[in-house]
Amino acid sequence: MSTYLQVSTTASSREDAERIAEKLVEGRLAACAQIVGPIESVYRWKGAVERQIEWLCLIKTTEAAYSEVERAVLEMHPYETPEIVAVPIVTGSAAYLTWLREQVTA
Repeated sequence: MSTYLQVSTTASSREDAERIAEKLVEGRLAACAQIVGPIESVYRWKGAVERQIEWLCLIKTTEAAYSEVERAVLEMHPYETPEIVAVPIVTGSAAYLTWLREQVTA
C-alpha cells in the first residue's frame, strides 16, 4: 500500500495558489488541492518579523510523487524560499484513499 501525503504551501495571491493547484492536478502529481484563505502569516525573514496575507494550498498526493510535487512547486512559486511541508495521511476512508491513489500517476 502506498503512503499518502498532504503537502502545504502558501502563496501571496489567490491566483498563484490556483496556478500551483491546477498544474499539480492537471499533471496528475496530486489528486486534489484545496485553497484556503486569506490567512495571515507571521514569520521571521532576513532578521525581521514580517506579516503577510497569504493563501494556503493543501495538496493531496502520494509519497512516491512527493519529489516531483516539490520540484513543480519550486519551479512555479514566486517566493525565494516557499513553504513546502508534507505530513503523512495516517488513515482515511478506504474509498477516498483508493481514489487518491488512482488520480496520482507519478
